[in-house]
Amino acid sequence: MPPNQHTISAGALVCHDDRLLLVRHVRPDRYDFLVSPGGQVEAVESLEEAAVRECLEETGLRVEQPRLAYVEEFHCPGRRYVKFWFACTLVGGELSIAHPSTQVEHIVDAGWFSREAMAQQPVQPPFLAERYWADREAGFPSIVRMPLRAMLYW
Repeated sequence: MPPNQHTISAGALVCHDDRLLLVRHVRPDRYDFLVSPGGQVEAVESLEEAAVRECLEETGLRVEQPRLAYVEEFHCPGRRYVKFWFACTLVGGELSIAHPSTQVEHIVDAGWFSREAMAQQPVQPPFLAERYWADREAGFPSIVRMPLRAMLYW
C-alpha cells in the first residue's frame, strides 16, 4: 500500500451583511456542494497568504486581517488534509469566478448566503452549517480543532 500523501490548505471565512461567502463545486453525477473559498498552500506562502489568495482566485474578492478560527482534518483514500480556516474582513473586489483555477476546481458559482439559506443547501465542511454562526456571534473566542472526518467528495 502506498503511503498517504499530505496536503496543507487554508480557507477564508468571509461574512458581509450577515451572509457568508460560499462557492459551489459541481461535478455532474459526483457532487454538488457549497464551501467557503480555500485551497492548497503554495510553495513558501504563509497559511494566511494562502487563504487571502484562494479567496481572490475563487471569488474575485479581496480580504484582509485573517484570524485563525478552525483547524480541520479530513481524509480520502490515499490523502490526508489539514485545513486552516481564517475569519477574514472583506476589503474590495467584484464577485467573479473568472479565474482559470475555478474551472479546474469545478467551481460554477459564488455568492453570499444567510444562515437560513445555508440550512437549505449541501454545505461543507459540516461545521459551517452546525456551529459557524454561533462562533462568529461570540467573536471566535478560541481556535477550534475539528475532529478527523472522512471526505464525502473527492
